[in-house]
Amino acid sequence: MTFEILPIEGLPLFEEGDDLTRILLHHLDREGFELRDGDILAIAQKVISKVEGRLVDLSDVKSSPAAIALADEVEKDPRIVELILQESTDIVRKKLGVLIVRHRLGHVGANAGIDQSNIEHGKEGSALLLPLDPDLSAKRIQNAIEQETGKEIGVLITDSANRPWRLGTVGIAIGASHMMVLDDRRGGFDLHGRELKITMINRADSIAAMATLAMGETDERIPMVIVRGTDTGCSNQNAAVINRPLEDDLFR
Repeated sequence: MTFEILPIEGLPLFEEGDDLTRILLHHLDREGFELRDGDILAIAQKVISKVEGRLVDLSDVKSSPAAIALADEVEKDPRIVELILQESTDIVRKKLGVLIVRHRLGHVGANAGIDQSNIEHGKEGSALLLPLDPDLSAKRIQNAIEQETGKEIGVLITDSANRPWRLGTVGIAIGASHMMVLDDRRGGFDLHGRELKITMINRADSIAAMATLAMGETDERIPMVIVRGTDTGCSNQNAAVINRPLEDDLFR
């Protein structure tokens, strides 16, 4: 199997209210690029959040007493801590300069995915929150592209995250539509006929990692990538299925 990672360069900086699908398809048409059935369109979370109005002016954030106390404990801006608390369901770990939380979407990570890089800042600063429902965002984009082009593609919304016991960020999937997210191989057999008991391949995170590597993490301005050759898997799974159930979390 041969994979192709095709960066979409030259896209504008997206703003709240932009019709992402229309802008993307117009750009691809102008560049003479044709989507194919089975392609997966990977989109950086930051683009989705901007278009959906998830940019917060910190001057509008009122810190609660709980946020102020926690901010003092970890030495963070109390307004950012307030947003972290609003976006989270549980504080998993905390130490000076670090807040690891369980996001309302179910995944665990630093600062509830709140980002302050590569965004426009107000006088007192700004912060970008994750989309309210990235799986729904992916589904809407996938439906719109299929309606406009007739192509059956998958859509993947990616974010950068750190992993426990590993240094450095890697791309993960936080939203998905019309693609196989988890390839469950339990019940199958390995090369020597041994039955597979726990093998589940996370295709979405693997593809997100490839796409994020092509997008870059700083000033590359490549917010979308076409991943070709992996096949969508024709599944209606979404990214929410990736999160490990709380009852299986051995580190709580």
